[in-house]
Amino acid sequence: MGNAWMNYITKRDDVEIIGLCDIIIERAVEYTKKYNVNCAVYDDIKKALTACPQTNLVVDCTTPDAHELIVTSAMNAGADAIGEKPMADTREQALSEIAVSDKTGRSYAVMQNRIYLPGMRTIRKALGENLLGRLGSVSSDFFIGAHFGGFRDLMDNVLILDMAVHTFYQARFLINSNPKSVYCQEFNPPGSWYKGNASAVAIFEFENGVVYDYRGSWCSEGFNTSWECDWRLIGEKGTIKWDGGANLSAQIKKEGATGFTIPFDEIKLDMLDIGKNHGHDGCFDEMFNALIEKRLAETDCHENYYAMNMVYGAIESAKYGKKVIL
Repeated sequence: MGNAWMNYITKRDDVEIIGLCDIIIERAVEYTKKYNVNCAVYDDIKKALTACPQTNLVVDCTTPDAHELIVTSAMNAGADAIGEKPMADTREQALSEIAVSDKTGRSYAVMQNRIYLPGMRTIRKALGENLLGRLGSVSSDFFIGAHFGGFRDLMDNVLILDMAVHTFYQARFLINSNPKSVYCQEFNPPGSWYKGNASAVAIFEFENGVVYDYRGSWCSEGFNTSWECDWRLIGEKGTIKWDGGANLSAQIKKEGATGFTIPFDEIKLDMLDIGKNHGHDGCFDEMFNALIEKRLAETDCHENYYAMNMVYGAIESAKYGKKVIL
């Protein structure tokens, strides 16, 4: 993911990279050559910040267990931070990041690229225009066999912590409410190449009464969904379905019709034009625009925490085998 961040950042004419840091310093040196960046390299974030007191932004592309150290060090040094998901490995770390942001007045925004998609914005607009009436339930399926190698293969809660955070963020964005409870079962199915749990089923209840159910696996071979998930949203007037790609439509019951099964109107939802940058680049744009405009980004840590709380609650529920109040 560091490559995705560098590809974007090095194309901006309003950013000057003054240092690169990696615990394996040879990797930082490699990046200076790969991206033709003339800057110092370091193997420790605190040393880097001390050596570069003019730093006003730190970009965190480390593994999840290092995020708290990186972003709190940045904010305590007077810099804003932006970084890869998940926000933090644990609830305690996430709350620590928020506390440092509040104390220092610096911001920390997190990559949530899957809300910067035409399908997501189109559904949110349709719901806001009352296409389905009162929303009752939302379902998403995520089934992909992802052979990453590296740190993910060793994570205890790899699906929920490293991937479902995207989907949970999408769900909260569409439902437009905060989660209040979760029941989750994690498991690692036969044939899995992950050490930890790579599959899960979870049920969330939101403050506005909507029930959201998630089914997912990162070791599912065959009939893969999109990375953006397969979605079904059901309201009192009908249903919206989206495959995470180009197929987005609604079936709305005919007004005044009666019968055992009520006939419906098929509505193809035209994707909104959300500009040229989608996904990662769309979120990058939002993060930098927020810094320039001196406002909080849509994915600021305070907002991001609600989705992370879903993650932590799901892990806790699966661990203890009980419903968890968020």
